Amino acid sequence: MGTQKTDTATLGAGCFWCTEAVFSRVRGVVSVTSGYSGGHLADPTYRQVCDGTTGHAEVIQIVFHPEVISFAELLEIFFATHDPTTRNRQGNDVGTQYRSVIFYHHAAQQQQAIEVTDRINKSGNFASPIVTEIKPFTVFYPAEDYHQDYFSANQSQPYCVFVISPKIDKLTKYFKPKLKVE
Repeated sequence: MGTQKTDTATLGAGCFWCTEAVFSRVRGVVSVTSGYSGGHLADPTYRQVCDGTTGHAEVIQIVFHPEVISFAELLEIFFATHDPTTRNRQGNDVGTQYRSVIFYHHAAQQQQAIEVTDRINKSGNFASPIVTEIKPFTVFYPAEDYHQDYFSANQSQPYCVFVISPKIDKLTKYFKPKLKVE
């Protein structure tokens, strides 16, 4: 896989700890980095983003091999592992920093984001319409080191047990063929 071409995806689905834990288990994913995107402040801190005044969303940036996992397949996992029908909230996490958002890196990603969103919206899988934003990527700021690989380092913490573990279970149940072999 070392010589295969890679692509980058930037997705926001609420807390980046959850999203990072999900996508780090997907076959074809080279790396997942938690961070911030979509705001107006350069190099924001976690505290600034949590205050909800910077305009950033908590996101993950995924480097992946499109020959192994397509952007559209990543989006299917994205939509299945968070609630894309709630504006600016995921569970108890409330604010614009927790919005559902796809920051596309090129025209093909934009088109796939629109197509996958429309298809899932029409599928009837959700009782309410999808409110996920589809926006052009501008800049990504990696989060502080203690946010990286958070779930793996903190699996016994209550947030991880009650919020992240069920997402991992759902991923395993519905996307097992797309997971890395452990």
